[in-house]
Amino acid sequence: MASIITNSAAMTALRSLTLTNNNLEKTQSRISTGLRVATASDNAAYWSIATTMRSDKSALSTVKDALGLGAATVDVAYTGVNAAIETAKEIKNKLVAARQPGVDRAKVQTEITELQNSLRSAADSSSFSGQNWLAVDSSASDYNATQTIVASFTRSGGAVSIGTISINVGNVKLFDDNDQSGILDAEDTTTNGGVAYSVFTLDISALGNGDDDIADLEQMISWVDDSISSMTDAAANLGSAKQRINTQKDFVQALTDAIDSGIGALVDADMTEESTRLQALQVQQQLGVQALSIANQSSQTILSLFR
Repeated sequence: MASIITNSAAMTALRSLTLTNNNLEKTQSRISTGLRVATASDNAAYWSIATTMRSDKSALSTVKDALGLGAATVDVAYTGVNAAIETAKEIKNKLVAARQPGVDRAKVQTEITELQNSLRSAADSSSFSGQNWLAVDSSASDYNATQTIVASFTRSGGAVSIGTISINVGNVKLFDDNDQSGILDAEDTTTNGGVAYSVFTLDISALGNGDDDIADLEQMISWVDDSISSMTDAAANLGSAKQRINTQKDFVQALTDAIDSGIGALVDADMTEESTRLQALQVQQQLGVQALSIANQSSQTILSLFR
């Protein structure tokens, strides 16, 4: 039935054209953003998962930064310990030289005193971002014998947890201003002279060539050698911590890349597919416009019947 009130053909063509335009708009949005799931209305489940994964990726980026900061702190401490080892070796050499009878031990002590000052300077200078693990004060309110470095961010069943790498500062500190329990300021007492000393405070200027004085001097040499051994262990511990931090940094980077890939699989648009769809929809749009134009012309045909 031909009607000038209800044009069914035009209505059908309009609906088809509207659907084509909606699909075309969606495809153009995917091409412009590169995402097939840009909002929750596109796919609520995928959008929710991707949003959570992006949040976790951001947290992992912060973990990577924290690992870098921790690695730098460990590096500074290791450098300080290594410098102290070399200085302590020089002190031991001076003591060995002073063991020879006839050596002016007062003059040797002048050199040792300068080396001792270098030990303290190396420890005090080994600070990074306000943290110094070599020269500490265990009585300070913010002192913690175990320092932790943020190493991981984990999500399990909706709950999150932070993993850390722990470093025992008590095993690497060289000076402790509170109780002199560091490697270099811990005191021993000479067997014969009964004099308390540490690597940092030992003084041979008053020692003579008597058997007791020589025995005390040899005890000091042994004590310095023990301190070198302890610092070597401390440097090894710091080196192991640095290696673990580097390994964790590599893992966090790999995990971040994996999360990126996972997010992409969920929400990224296939640009090859979308470009093909765009071409098809543009053809459909042109055909829809022509179909609607033809349907609208049917009313003009009816007019010819009344002429």
